[in-house]
Amino acid sequence: MIDPKKLFEDFLGGGANKPGGPAAGGKGSGWTDNLGTLATGALGGGVIGLLLGSKKVRKFGGSALGYGGAAVLGGLAFKAWQDWQAKRAPAPAQAPVQQPLALPPPRSPFDLETQSAAGGGDARVAVVRAMIAAAKADGHIDAAEQRALFDRIGQLGLDTEQKAFVMDELAKPLDVAAIAALAATPEQAAEIWLASRLAVDPDDPREKAYLDDLAARLKLPDGLAAHLEAQASTVG
Repeated sequence: MIDPKKLFEDFLGGGANKPGGPAAGGKGSGWTDNLGTLATGALGGGVIGLLLGSKKVRKFGGSALGYGGAAVLGGLAFKAWQDWQAKRAPAPAQAPVQQPLALPPPRSPFDLETQSAAGGGDARVAVVRAMIAAAKADGHIDAAEQRALFDRIGQLGLDTEQKAFVMDELAKPLDVAAIAALAATPEQAAEIWLASRLAVDPDDPREKAYLDDLAARLKLPDGLAAHLEAQASTVG
């Protein structure tokens, strides 16, 4: 049986055993995390780094997200949701900066570690599925690339079930409707869209079209996607 927490951390890559991190049972300093650390380097170490390796290099900090990754993703979506509800204007796109990020309250609708996706699955597994699908949206993972990815995934520290899960998801035809159907709540819809956005190059027309289609199928409220995009721009 797949351990959702381990799958999520191994997928993003590294950081799970940092002092105070999830492996130690901590939530960072004072229930905040330094957002700047998310932009300290290109993705690497985890499966998502392999998926994005042949694309434009973008700053996302895979190892940093491994440090409480579920909480950080939830915090970004939570901030976007708060700004949208308050009818604030979305922040303009900017270079990643260091600033405190308030993480979502424990057991809130944005707490991936305690929420279930549609159908009773773990919300973290749903996010992994969404990011794999988004990484395939530009069609760059053809049969040859898929074989190469399988070889490289085999070299990572994943267990047999994790490898099988990732390879099955890679082999599936792209199905945006199936990804949208994973969201059990509007808050999860926001997290799934944000996670997908972080796994694409928004300047690629095919990937932008995928995000637009996903937003429509997730039924994101008017204006929320702009706030989620603003949060994504603070990561890189």
